[in-house]
Amino acid sequence: MSNSINKCKSNETAACCCVDVGTIIDNEDCTAEYENVFTSESLAQEKLQALTQAARDVESEPCQIVSQIDNVEDGYQLSAKFHFCCGAECLIFQLKLR
Repeated sequence: MSNSINKCKSNETAACCCVDVGTIIDNEDCTAEYENVFTSESLAQEKLQALTQAARDVESEPCQIVSQIDNVEDGYQLSAKFHFCCGAECLIFQLKLR
């Protein structure tokens, strides 16, 4: 007779097969990227300001933001990278954008 509790991974507790949060949020992926094309440069700037505020709302240490707006064939492309100090903040930021 096999016991399903013994099939848990080493990072899970034997009592309930609960996963340790550290196995999901391991702080290796702390960067979120955003890219979109807007019909005007002012709309792209507005979105960048909104994204920056969302990052500032979740940061515990200053989020490093690198962005640019390029004139492309279809309008203005906003490209931005948000690097947080930990994976949890990055995840919260991404969830806020949904």
